[in-house]
Amino acid sequence: MVSLGCPKALVDSERILTRLRADGYAMSPDYAGADVVLVNTCGFLDSAKEESLAAIGEAIAENGRVIVTGCMGNEAEAIRAKFPDVLAVTGAHQYEAVVESVHEAAPPGRGPFVDLVPQPDIKLTPRHYSYLKISEGCNHACSFCIIPQLRGKLASRRIDAVLREAEKLIAAGTRELLVISQDTSAYGVDIRHEPRAFHGREVRAHMTDLARELGGLRGADGVRPWVRLHYVYPYPHVDDVIPLMADGLLTPYLDIPFQHASPAVLKAMKRPANEAKVLDRLRAWREACPDIAVRSSFVVGFPGESEQDFAYLLEWLEEARLDRVGAFRFEPVEGAAANALPGSIPEQVKEERYARLMEVTARISAEKLSAKRGRILPVIIDEVGEPDEDGDIGATGRSEADAPEIDGNVLIRNAPEQLQPGDIVDVQIEDADEHDLFGLVAHSA
Repeated sequence: MVSLGCPKALVDSERILTRLRADGYAMSPDYAGADVVLVNTCGFLDSAKEESLAAIGEAIAENGRVIVTGCMGNEAEAIRAKFPDVLAVTGAHQYEAVVESVHEAAPPGRGPFVDLVPQPDIKLTPRHYSYLKISEGCNHACSFCIIPQLRGKLASRRIDAVLREAEKLIAAGTRELLVISQDTSAYGVDIRHEPRAFHGREVRAHMTDLARELGGLRGADGVRPWVRLHYVYPYPHVDDVIPLMADGLLTPYLDIPFQHASPAVLKAMKRPANEAKVLDRLRAWREACPDIAVRSSFVVGFPGESEQDFAYLLEWLEEARLDRVGAFRFEPVEGAAANALPGSIPEQVKEERYARLMEVTARISAEKLSAKRGRILPVIIDEVGEPDEDGDIGATGRSEADAPEIDGNVLIRNAPEQLQPGDIVDVQIEDADEHDLFGLVAHSA
């Protein structure tokens, strides 16, 4: 399996592999030992499509028997035109079609007792953190995005199914749940927030109810796992989850894709809630939960973005002082309405604006991280190194302000020998740079 793209695609890969494992298939660690290669593609940006096509080409060259799935699967003709030998092409989250294609390409050699042996779910992430996908698709019509075309309209999972999956993950050793979707704030809208019975009581399919229930789960050791919310649109009811963070039920972290701050650009982007008084709400969130970390992403060089629009964004960022910021240069995406907008921005201007934005946000990040010197913070351990020549052990973890693979790290010196990935420990922060913290374990949590 070659899995590309976002965490939502990674969850799709895990589900496909879990179903195949139940049918008696085994994973190959390399191309040479595989009867068939699955490539789960990303088709959100042209650059992502190029990466997906390169991965398909590599799989064809190294193995020859390739099944393509994922977001780029809706461009089957283009894929087959470039790679006529692919065995099958299916779209995003079409699990049954992928499994059927594998059955045709490499019929399973099932033994008589396969159905009697419980098969564990396959995880492509480390044991101590897991992505929990609560819905698929999106109801928005942002002019730069083709997610609704790729993954359809919003389709929320039943809340009892989501909570049972979360319990199962925690029982298997998950210490951090990362809640993902295309639009976490809209969870349950399509099913009218349908309530379901869970442990003898009814729970609504609503973001706030879901967050509260997840915050009440415990591992076998009685420890509450971290629960981190991603892809949160700033609807009014987002205010209701901040007290849950202040009370320790949720990790004090919000991932909100603001995309821009200029009203003119937001209007052209057809972004929802672009009239929200975001700065006022950020201040209110920080008053209610001082340790809250807010991460966001922004697009520079959107068609029609003037120098005044960009200057507005920089001023907004100076005031918003977000904890983590990612930026993207605008890329036309085939099928997106933004492609037809006037005022295309030259690539050189995009690069210059991107550099200016990253300079501002790096400075803000350095200032905010520097203010954490001397504090003791809870840190979840991701990796523990081998002892060096002096016997010192280094470890890498993350604070509550850091999501895996997209935010910073906490680099720990002189780590205790017994430290293991998944441990949550208190760390005395000694130093900081633009992205990471450095410290020493104070004591085990």
